[in-house]
Order: sequence, then C-alpha cells, then structure tokens
Amino acid sequence: MNPFDLTGRVAVVTGAGKGIGRGIALALARAGADVALAARSASDLEEVAREARALGRRAIAVPTDVTDGDQLERLATRAVAELGGLDVWVSNAGGLPDATPRYLTRTPEDRWDAQLDLNLKSVWASAVIAAKHMGDKGGAIVNISSRAAQGGALKNGPYAASKAAVNSLTATLALELAPKIRVNAVAPGPIPTENFNASTKFPEGKPLEKLLGVPLARLGTPDDIGNAVVFMASSASSWVTGQCLYVTGGL
Repeated sequence: MNPFDLTGRVAVVTGAGKGIGRGIALALARAGADVALAARSASDLEEVAREARALGRRAIAVPTDVTDGDQLERLATRAVAELGGLDVWVSNAGGLPDATPRYLTRTPEDRWDAQLDLNLKSVWASAVIAAKHMGDKGGAIVNISSRAAQGGALKNGPYAASKAAVNSLTATLALELAPKIRVNAVAPGPIPTENFNASTKFPEGKPLEKLLGVPLARLGTPDDIGNAVVFMASSASSWVTGQCLYVTGGL
C-alpha cells in the first residue's frame, strides 16, 4: 500500500484560493483526497475547485473569513454534509493583514490584534472545530507556520510572534487530542507568492535566493509545501505528532 495515499479522505484547506493554499489543496487532491476549499474570494476558490475536479476529486468552494468562528463552523459542517466526513484540516490562511511588516515597538494595538486574530486565534478555533467534527474516528490537523517563528524577526515581530505561538499551540493540541487526532505544523521558508511579494521589499538586481543565502540555491514553491502537508496528513506520518517540519531550502 502507498502510505501517502489519501483516497477516500476529506480535507479542508483554508486560504486555498491562491499561493501556498492552492498548492496544498491540489497536492492533497493529487494524493486522492476530496477537498473543501476556503478563502475570502469565491472566484479564486472556484478556479481551484475546477482544478481539483479535473484530477477526479470532489471539491466544494466555501467562501470563509477564518477570523469568524461561525463561518469556520459552517465550513466544517458543509465538508461533512457534502463530502461525507472530515479527516484532514489544514489551517493555511494567514499572513500580514495589511501587507505591512512592523517593528514590535511601532505596532498599533489594532494591528497587533488583527495579526493575532488571523494567524493564531483562527488556528486555535479551527482546531477546536475540526476535532469536534472528526470525533472518535480521528484525523490529522496541519497548521501552517513559518520560518519566521525561529529566532528574532527584526521589522516583522508581530508576524513572527504569531507563528511562534502557532508552533506552541500545535505541540499542546497534539497532547490534548492524542491518540485519535494527530496535530503537526509545516513551516515554509521564502516562497514568492503574491502575499510574500507584497509584504517584502527586497532590492532588485540580485536573485533573492542568493541575497538570502538559501543553501539549496532556489526559492520554494507551493508544491514544496503541498507535498510536506500530504506527508503530515497521510499514514506515512502515522507516528508523528506535535512536530513542526521546516521546509525552507536549508535556511
């Protein structure tokens, strides 16, 4: 048997309309999972759903604001009702709410709250809801963290703090939900998505992988993260929980 096979599983992916979320959703579909796709933009979701269906999978698009608990509950309920269950939940939605990195000491309170609501509170709320719907049959929760969670992050403190907290949340949830539900995280390094490009202002004229000193000499792709999520969602990682897998090209 292929331990990476997800045939017959139902996966929810938040932030699935573009970038890393799209890569995760399609990687899960290629592995055999049916997918419930969530993001704020209905048009983006419908396009990804069409791509998943072209792979022979069932897919539903559920416009969702992950900072709203009622909408997260609706997302889970629709996955169960329309796809037949809930086996995998990937909390990918996140980033910088206004695409603006900030020093901790120069962050207005409302911007701090927005960052934590998007990157941390939504992950906690999603895990509580996912666990309830998975029930005794169990499943896998995968939280998308970031390389920024390691060490200090000058000029990007609120984001880094929120992702470091996601790693702590992941480890504690793994203890609370074991043995039925495994909870892990995947932490991407630099991947030139729309969100990444909008929130970083690197100088032009030098390849970013060289500027950052990426040991594997290339930037990451959404597929790199999608493949790592498939591992964490599948029986290939059946003895792994409470861990954060850094997919960073060696950074």
